[in-house]
Amino acid sequence: MAWIETIREDEWDGPLANLLTAVVDPGHDRVDNIMQIHSLNPQAMTAHVGLYRSAMTGTKTLRKVERELLALIVSRYNDCHY
Repeated sequence: MAWIETIREDEWDGPLANLLTAVVDPGHDRVDNIMQIHSLNPQAMTAHVGLYRSAMTGTKTLRKVERELLALIVSRYNDCHY
């Protein structure tokens, strides 16, 4: 299993603290690993959030429910809870 250095979310301050509400998973009340790996680079985390929001809202060819369903299928296939 890969190991990536991160900053624990209870130690986030400055720019990271400002991002916490945008990246905490409300269903699990924690920051998912996919976002946690950006903790050493808050600019990358901000870009990731922007990319996610764009992917989930930025297309007119799929309805929101269809985008969510595709995300769910891919997550389940990858054995990922988020």
